[in-house]
Amino acid sequence: MEVRGLAHRWPDGTDGLTGVDLTVVRSERVAVLGANGSGKTTLALHLVGALDRENGSVRVAGLPVERDHLPAVRRRVGLVFQHPDDQILLPTVAADVALAPRSQDLDDAEVDKRVAAALDVVGLVDAAERAPEHLSLGERRRVALAGVLAAHPEILVLDEPTANLDPAARRDLIEVI
Repeated sequence: MEVRGLAHRWPDGTDGLTGVDLTVVRSERVAVLGANGSGKTTLALHLVGALDRENGSVRVAGLPVERDHLPAVRRRVGLVFQHPDDQILLPTVAADVALAPRSQDLDDAEVDKRVAAALDVVGLVDAAERAPEHLSLGERRRVALAGVLAAHPEILVLDEPTANLDPAARRDLIEVI
């Protein structure tokens, strides 16, 4: 992943990012730290092409993050949103985790295999048929992570994965990650 001179300006004229440079190589883990409003989420959204750039460039796996390449980029980058309720859409945990693999035109057996494996990784196998709204915030974050993992992305981007979690839930999620 390579970001060069990335700038983003919000419609009200506020600079969200100015001149961000970042290189992340395969197998490298990077944490982007900063105060609320410092641009962490804005950067994450640029990595999947969800926002238009003011200036600069973003490349993922050698592909420019531009309109013609967005489907390929989004297959490679799994973004777990800061707020899981913005990401969890379907009535059961299993259906939600299956959403991304189903969009990849995989057969039912492969989708089921990926859902089971992702739920196992996040420790929610027993919650597969539960309604996400009946889960705790920490469990919903793990559902959102499972949904991304089931897509088998090359790159995993987590936006504030432990925000608003109690210490025990924070430890559990960090262990899963």
